[in-house]
Amino acid sequence: MSEERGSVNFIEQIVQHDISEGKHGGRVHTRFPPEYNGYLHIGHAKSIVLNFELAKKYNGLTNLRFDDTNPTKESDEYVQAIKKDIRWLGYDWGDREYYASDYFETLFEFAVKLIKSGKAYVDDSTQEEISRMRGVPTAPGILSPYRGRSEEENLSLFMKMKEGAYKEGEKVLRAKIDMASPNMHMRDPIIYRILYTPHHRTGDKWCIYPMYDFAHGQSDSIEGITHSLCTLEFENHRPLYEWFIQALDIFPSRQIEFARLNLNYTVMSKRKLLNLVEEGHVDGWDDPRMPTISGLRRRGYTPASIRSFAERVGIAKRANVIDMALLEFSVREDLNKVAQRRMAVLDPVKLTIVNYPENQFEELAAENNPENEADGSRVLQFGRELYIEREDFMIDPPKKFFRLAPGQSVRLKHAFIITCTDFHTDPATGEISEIFCEYHPNSKSGEDNSGIKAKGTLHWVYAPVAKSAEVRLYDRLFEVPDPEGVEDMAYTNFLNANSLEIINIAKVEPALADAKEGEHFQFLRKGYFCLDKYSDGTKLIFNRTVTLKDTWAKMTDK
Repeated sequence: MSEERGSVNFIEQIVQHDISEGKHGGRVHTRFPPEYNGYLHIGHAKSIVLNFELAKKYNGLTNLRFDDTNPTKESDEYVQAIKKDIRWLGYDWGDREYYASDYFETLFEFAVKLIKSGKAYVDDSTQEEISRMRGVPTAPGILSPYRGRSEEENLSLFMKMKEGAYKEGEKVLRAKIDMASPNMHMRDPIIYRILYTPHHRTGDKWCIYPMYDFAHGQSDSIEGITHSLCTLEFENHRPLYEWFIQALDIFPSRQIEFARLNLNYTVMSKRKLLNLVEEGHVDGWDDPRMPTISGLRRRGYTPASIRSFAERVGIAKRANVIDMALLEFSVREDLNKVAQRRMAVLDPVKLTIVNYPENQFEELAAENNPENEADGSRVLQFGRELYIEREDFMIDPPKKFFRLAPGQSVRLKHAFIITCTDFHTDPATGEISEIFCEYHPNSKSGEDNSGIKAKGTLHWVYAPVAKSAEVRLYDRLFEVPDPEGVEDMAYTNFLNANSLEIINIAKVEPALADAKEGEHFQFLRKGYFCLDKYSDGTKLIFNRTVTLKDTWAKMTDK
């Protein structure tokens, strides 16, 4: 929504025009209306940012309204998760938390009004018969044999539906519009159906429930919503939205559609996300590989990075697919500013400094974040026994290998220059078991007068105080860019088998033992990480949010 990123989008142009014309007294009132049959994902985040930021920019209001018209799929668990996600993103709806069920009495009276005006009728046809009579867009549909019922009969039948006189599916209430319309939503849509499922807010009070298309626009109207922002899949619903408002002669909320967010290497369909959870392909809605807001939060994404991403993506009229790399760029940009630096060795090998006194150590100063001086510094212990990354040592390195090798020198970050003098291997596996080096006492970082040139710099941890940790390296959930385009549910055939790597042998500097859940760090040379919520006093678990660079792009370009 920021003007700094370019000119205002087409929705803002509409809003500005309405304000200049004095429409609705110059008010701007938006709403975010989640259907709580699952957890919110990054696409919903875009809508949240749009609605709240638009209202804030034009001194308006935003309502939170839950669409609870289908008690068979809704859960209070989802309500609480949605509210948590919105607040985490940095938004608050004040005292404007509403539910479609708040308006059930009013919606019922609206339906009665349509019946009395000859614009709705009770139909005894089955769902299959109604679908068949609607036909196809290229040919007119068939009128229901019940379409000619009188006002009195329709009112009587509708009241009996409300009183529970009929079975589920035995009768429905339909709007009487145009069975020849090329827009299938206008072909006498169902507006009420019978459901004998207790509602989590209204209990057993109702056994008939309004359809989404009937509740949506009227709820907007009841709340005085001036600009009802929807994604493009609701574009064909707009004529019906407007028909109900005109037929009922109620406040004229305006529906405006924009392109939904499509992100490559993942899926956005709630049905498919639910399937991933129920079939155990992921560890729940908040699995860090999921595109859900709760999954992104657990992985280490920040509210600022998601808001920034939403602004970069912008608001368009045409659907397009956004590269995952843009989301990753946004979180790197934010974490580079806010994440404190720490050293963690994921695949440790012991390194002994043979000329450093045994049973001694010294303290070294290390900056917490070079991007923010206010973060200050911390103290590192340095001594004879260290851990470094196994990949940072080679017995017979190629040219331009600027890490450690026999006879080669490197700098240890915040510490000294060392030179490799020897190494040991495991007789059984042939793997390096220990590296031996000498350090140069006059090469201390910031005070170096050794004259030794070291082209490489390695991270390390002091072995006697190092903490053990589990590190989880997350990658993209799918191997193909467009799993949404895969036929039906076959998309699970393209899950990335390497989307999660768990490392149980990591060694981290002791300062990380005091990390708080969700706290962000840059592990030097390894990426950005955060402490997982399942960490406890005996086990540190760190999730990799994102690598330091877009390594995926380099890999796929080869």
